[in-house]
Amino acid sequence: MADNMKPNILLRQHALEIFQAGLDAVDPCESIFRHVKISEDVLEVGSRRFILSDFERIIVVGGGKAGALMGRALEQLLGHRIVDGVIVTKHGHGMPLKKIRLYEAGHPVPDQRGIEGAEEMLSLVQAAGEGGLVLCLISGGGSALMVSPAAGITLEDKQAVTRLLLACGADIHEINTIRKHLSRIKGGGLAGLAYPATLVNLILSDVVGDDLNVIASGPTVPDTSTFKDARKICQKYGIWNQVPASVRKRFDAGLQGDIPETPKAGDRIFKENCSQLVGTNMQALEAAGVKASSLGYSAMILSSTIQGEAREAAKVLAGVAREVRESGNPIAPPACILCGGETTVTIRGEGRGGRNQEFALSAACAIENLDDVVILAGGTDGNDGPTDAAGAIADGGTLARAAESGLDPQDHLERNDAYHFFQPLQDLLMTGPTGTNVMDVYMVMVG
Repeated sequence: MADNMKPNILLRQHALEIFQAGLDAVDPCESIFRHVKISEDVLEVGSRRFILSDFERIIVVGGGKAGALMGRALEQLLGHRIVDGVIVTKHGHGMPLKKIRLYEAGHPVPDQRGIEGAEEMLSLVQAAGEGGLVLCLISGGGSALMVSPAAGITLEDKQAVTRLLLACGADIHEINTIRKHLSRIKGGGLAGLAYPATLVNLILSDVVGDDLNVIASGPTVPDTSTFKDARKICQKYGIWNQVPASVRKRFDAGLQGDIPETPKAGDRIFKENCSQLVGTNMQALEAAGVKASSLGYSAMILSSTIQGEAREAAKVLAGVAREVRESGNPIAPPACILCGGETTVTIRGEGRGGRNQEFALSAACAIENLDDVVILAGGTDGNDGPTDAAGAIADGGTLARAAESGLDPQDHLERNDAYHFFQPLQDLLMTGPTGTNVMDVYMVMVG
């Protein structure tokens, strides 16, 4: 192998340090502390103030991959004032809490443990009453984790629909539109069950555009989607005849007005409802950019709204890397170009991997033989698809090293098996569960 095709160790190390700086900026505890303050008897959430002695009881509920750390932060702030609480998080993302009960459940495919946690949560919010203050902690993954099927829908129905949606390439907005219309808790359902209690939502965003009614399927905010939208999505991806009959029956009933729509803006259940974003993908990108500058790179945030098929989006970013390398546009090297968002993968094979690993593999093909270039793709939650990797890292020599190991990149792409491509190269991005979740970070490093 030519010397210039050996991994640029310093460039890779800097990429990892920059990625970690982005993660640190959206640490759930610190995110809560930035936006929530306690001063004697006053709770401040953003610009809103709540007199704690006005409330008979304070409870904490929520769901998502960052739920445990967000809960720990509230316990530190409120202490004994918390009467009870339930949070549902992903298996492996839990930790001991003092006042809040923690359920670890399945993600991205829901399981029975998610139902048990959700039912405990709903019992709490329904009992809160007019004198109750409900603090709801929402983060990415909450939609799959907080499981409360609508009438006529079973857990098995929801599991089947989830698998179909994950395989067909639907984006998170589309997936959550369908989830909202199969649930008692999503699409404003939790707010309806909590009414007339005062509801304060602290939200860590994992969706493009930070749309509150999409994050965790918007359990506490007005829903903008409809049964008509849900059916159109099933038809768009050709899965209408594959979803369970109970799902088709429910959607048709909703379209005919036989069952009510999800609650919309102006509904009285949202009158005493306050929502505060505490962490976003852009915050992670900005912190990563600061770190890159401190390491001597010209830093640029290109976009925080990257979407589409992972392998195609990767080609665009690879093209940017080539342009920087060859012409110094849009910035001259040494450069760090940052993007964020959430791509999708249409599953065609039976391999193992996730969208970030597939992104990195496609990028590796597009930057073959391009020296002093590194591309990193990583999920901020530390889990890329159903794997233990957060993503992967690639450079211009990745394919040459793969060939020496007998690995065929196109074969691995066709089988959606990026994990077993990068694993023997030791190029998987391994962080373990990070406790946060603000979508993905994509990075181009040009030395």
